[in-house]
Amino acid sequence: MAKSKLSAVGRAAKMATIGAVKAAGGVAEAVVDAVRDVLLTTVDGAVQVAVALEQGAAKVARGAIHAVSDTGEDVGVVAESALRGTIKAANEVGGDLGKTAVAATEAVVKAAEDIGADTGKALKHAVTGAVEAAGEISEDAAKAVSDALVTSVKGAKDVIKSPFKK
Repeated sequence: MAKSKLSAVGRAAKMATIGAVKAAGGVAEAVVDAVRDVLLTTVDGAVQVAVALEQGAAKVARGAIHAVSDTGEDVGVVAESALRGTIKAANEVGGDLGKTAVAATEAVVKAAEDIGADTGKALKHAVTGAVEAAGEISEDAAKAVSDALVTSVKGAKDVIKSPFKK
């Protein structure tokens, strides 16, 4: 058996995502909740919440995408939902939404590559999920996430064409 490329947190996120998908009728909301819950558990009690949040966001998003290969779900739906859950969790703990979005988006694209999924589709949906989730928080949050993604993630600028409104 091949050794998993996922961290313990990534494996937990993968299993939570698989369980949520199998138990729920609505895949998107199940993934949002699973990712949010695993990420909140990951940063709970951390002394350096910002560092734990960024690292945890990447591991959790990566695990959620790896679940695609086991569940057969659409990588775009899972990528978008994973970023929605990530942004919700980051907001709940007062984290930097932009840095968290960048870490999770980069992890989604890398994980999509790992499993042979369409990385362009994963990127498009991850960016969309991050910006839309931030937009549900506030227009300023959406702008901060958009700016961070455009500045730090290759290809994000092509996805973000117009401002997102709350």
